Parts: sequence; structure tokens; C-alpha cells
Amino acid sequence: MKPELIVARIEQQSPGVLEHSYVAYDGMLTLETAPSRAWELLKFLRDDEMLHFHFLTTLFGVHYPHEQGRELCVVYQLHNWLQNARIRVKTFLSIEEPHLATVTNLWATADWMERETYDFFGIVFDGHPHLKRILNVEDLDVFPLRKEYRLEDGTRTDKDDRFFGRTGNEGRRFD
Repeated sequence: MKPELIVARIEQQSPGVLEHSYVAYDGMLTLETAPSRAWELLKFLRDDEMLHFHFLTTLFGVHYPHEQGRELCVVYQLHNWLQNARIRVKTFLSIEEPHLATVTNLWATADWMERETYDFFGIVFDGHPHLKRILNVEDLDVFPLRKEYRLEDGTRTDKDDRFFGRTGNEGRRFD
């Protein structure tokens, strides 16, 4: 299934739903849509008699801290088993308003993937049947996969060469 045929079919049947489309470095067609239209696009891709993207392979979040107003991204990867075709759908959200409609009513397998994405990125899937943390403790007040935290503890001294008999790093900080 050629990428240009998929894009043409979407534009024909659902005009304006796509913000951007391109073939990524891995050869997979990537579609970008607004958060308010993501559910509509995903439902169309699943139900259209020509496209048949019935299988949700994965759903995950990404944090782009330097993208003002588009800091959070939800990525859906879909598979058409009949023609062995795969596509990627992305939608970008503001970190101040991280809400997106759930797709658990389209694919039951999205249940745990949306919970994990909420747990690590703080993206709220409106309409989810039981959105809660599943891997982190429930009272955790941060979202650990956001790139808002230092990679290492600045109070650590175990990386200071002086403790290993090496010199040349006196006065340098290792945080």
C-alpha cells in the first residue's frame, strides 16, 4: 500500500484531518493530526474498507521540552494485516493542557498502553474507563519520563576521580 494512496484516501474521505504527512527515516508513513481530530482519524483508519488498519501495535508518549505548545506527543502505530502495511499517527499536546480522547473504545488493547503513557508522561486520556498509575506509586506527584529532571543526583561524589587515585579534575563538579 503506497503512502500517497493512503494520504489521498484520508484527504478524500476526511478532508482537513491531516496537519502533515511524511515518510519517516524508517520508511513508515507518519501522519500528524490535531488532538481534537485524533480519535476521528484513528477510527477512520480502522473502519475504512480500503485501509483496514485494524491492529493497534503500540501507543506511547514522547516529551519534546523545547517545542513550545507541542511539548507532549502521543504516537499510535497501526498495522494492516491484510496487506502487511504499517503507519504511524502522531498528535502533539501542550504540557499545560495534556488531554486527549481515549481510544479504548476503538481498541481494547489501548487500555494498558494509555495507563502507562499517563503514568510516565501525565497525558490524560479523557473517557478512559479506569485511568490510574500502574507502574509508579499512586501518590507520585511527578511524571518520570518527562525531560524535566536531572539525569544524575548532584549530591553524588562517587564519580569524583579523587576518590580513585586519579588527578586532574580538582575543583570540577560532576553533576
